[in-house]
Amino acid sequence: MSVQSVLAKINLCRTRALGGRWFQCDDCGETTKLFNSCGDRHCPGCSGAKRADFNEKASQLITPGADHFQVVFTVPEIISTLALANRHEIADLLFGSAWKALSKTIETEQGYEPAAMMVLHTWNQQLAAHWHVHALVPGVGPALEGDGVKQATSPWGNPERAYLVDAINLRSAYRKAFLRGLRSLYRRGKLSFGGSTEHLQNEVEWNRLLEGLEQQEWVSHIEPPPANDRSEASDVVGYMTRYLTGGPISDHRIVSASFNEVTFLAREGNATGGSREQVPLSLSGEEFMLRWCLHIQPPQLTKTRCFGGWSNSRRESYQRKMKDACEVSAQRDSEATAAAPETDTPSEPPQRCCEHCGSERLRLVGQQPKPSWSEVLGLDSQHSPWWYAESQELEEERAWDAIMGEGFYEFYVENVLRPVESAREPLLPGLEAEPVALGSDWYNDSF
Repeated sequence: MSVQSVLAKINLCRTRALGGRWFQCDDCGETTKLFNSCGDRHCPGCSGAKRADFNEKASQLITPGADHFQVVFTVPEIISTLALANRHEIADLLFGSAWKALSKTIETEQGYEPAAMMVLHTWNQQLAAHWHVHALVPGVGPALEGDGVKQATSPWGNPERAYLVDAINLRSAYRKAFLRGLRSLYRRGKLSFGGSTEHLQNEVEWNRLLEGLEQQEWVSHIEPPPANDRSEASDVVGYMTRYLTGGPISDHRIVSASFNEVTFLAREGNATGGSREQVPLSLSGEEFMLRWCLHIQPPQLTKTRCFGGWSNSRRESYQRKMKDACEVSAQRDSEATAAAPETDTPSEPPQRCCEHCGSERLRLVGQQPKPSWSEVLGLDSQHSPWWYAESQELEEERAWDAIMGEGFYEFYVENVLRPVESAREPLLPGLEAEPVALGSDWYNDSF
């Protein structure tokens, strides 16, 4: 029901069912109604404030003047398929394995305390299951031996290109850590199998899969900052912020949509560390919705996590040590500031304007509080989408029949619920809740 619940909330976003505010225009006298949003993190039209808040907090972690890298850790296709029935387990394993590999390699090769902020993505350009994490990693940190701050350097002494760690060593450590954790999950019976992965319940098939994964080359791509320029870590933060909420596809990629078919722009294949030209891809409406729903995550699954020096428990101490890093490359930073391009910042919310004449002279004249979701999507709610109400009633029937016996729910509805409902006074057709009127004194005191 979690997927259907998300779809039902999005379906009711910015509709009368969620209440809202009523504004009167001082120029034309017409009323503009602004209904409340659903606020679900999967809704393409919501959570702008959450993204702005994340962007601000993440930007505070960046060390001015230091190189920052984007590191992408990807799992093989079969693991992405397995993750659909084991979302929490695979997400935890993916985050944990990526951090173990990253921290161990940085400590071994560079000798400083590592830090990282990671964001989970579960899709590719075609909206298929493609689980991976994007990590923002500073190329500098407090030295593990002695005092001061140490910067990542290339073993070949090439100062013209930023360097983090050996990509081959990182890839090997990541694969080793992930497969170790995957074996542990299987041994403890923590994995569920079904559909195309059902055969993996057989231990022989499972071991054969692991042998193939051990021989396969895994992807952990290190994207350095621009050559001959300072790192624009805020660009990586902006990229992570863009896909933090709102689902796997933005509106500008959708070319056309109808009940039968959806066409959107997507890259053909996956180019490691690069990009390819986007081409139109058409899917049936049913297939498009199926792929979109693959990326609806449980409410308890955290898509953004911080590790090492940026973790909650160590952040204050780490940031205090990193103050010295601002002085390490202060000269380079000051020289690049004048030529540095402006970075994207969360845009201000649009100014309210009258939907009839475009005037911004609006007065709040009424409001209707946003009801709880239990009211909006309850069994007896008049606002619940019909398809959600039917599925909810079916779940209710199955639950009661499992407890009381086959046919109990139908008997209860026919002999108890319907007689009670028919005895109630019927509502007048078309009756709608009106907003609470606000006096001029309330308006003047509030704005």
